Amino acid sequence: MMRHWQTTRFRIDLTQPQVMGIVNVTPDSFSDGGSHEGVSAAMIHAETLLAEGAHILDIGGESTRPGSPAVPLEEELRRVLPVVKAAVALQVPISVDTYKPEVMQAVLDLGADIINDIWALRQPGAQAVVASHPQCGVCLMHMHATPQTMHQQHMGAEGDVAAEVLDFLQTHTRSLEALGVQADRIVWDAGTGFGKSLGQNFALLQQQPRLAAAGYPLLAGWSRKGSLGKVTGRAVGERMPASIAAALLSVEHGAAVVRVHDVRETCDALAVLQAMRAAQTLDTQG
Repeated sequence: MMRHWQTTRFRIDLTQPQVMGIVNVTPDSFSDGGSHEGVSAAMIHAETLLAEGAHILDIGGESTRPGSPAVPLEEELRRVLPVVKAAVALQVPISVDTYKPEVMQAVLDLGADIINDIWALRQPGAQAVVASHPQCGVCLMHMHATPQTMHQQHMGAEGDVAAEVLDFLQTHTRSLEALGVQADRIVWDAGTGFGKSLGQNFALLQQQPRLAAAGYPLLAGWSRKGSLGKVTGRAVGERMPASIAAALLSVEHGAAVVRVHDVRETCDALAVLQAMRAAQTLDTQG
């Protein structure tokens, strides 16, 4: 696996797990909708996440929870651009969660570092925006169906889910690289919860090393997801322990980046994991 992620302003070190803190500027996200609307509230939250240990900030202006309606372009731009403009000044990697090429171009023009796209750049013009940029990072995610229908149209029950996800990500990666995008700019996300059943989500987690073996760094986004609610019986606001467990398991199974709401707690858990790994290394060397 590549040991760094090349982005607009930063060459992110992936030899240690990176924590991506979520900054939703939406009124309707499944977990924290409306909590950080507006530039002031969003920036207070962003600075809090950085103080808690976040390495990357991921800003999103459209909820992609199951069944969520699409947001008009002008509304997403209104929500996102002022926050991105302010966040870029924090001098940390800024990711923007969007699938609209117009939003991609606008945030890259402001200096954003990463495009995080649930559609894996499948919207017309999206690949061209990323390919025309000299070195922005990009995260390609697997999604079955659409945010409006994925809760009703899971991937087929039969077959090898990891193989299907791997084939999808490889196909769209090859397409992007053919346009001149270097491999070290690309990270993969298996798309937990995006058109997958409970069993398929956990099968992908268990088989995550198969995806990592392809050589592209993996981003894992389990935080507060519905599958964690199903196995624990907890409501969204009560899923922090399960989210931390999923983040640790993701890193143990090869993830380089974890996208989370609960940054401080996740960083503490990862510090314990890293201490154990360091001790194992010393024992081996001794």
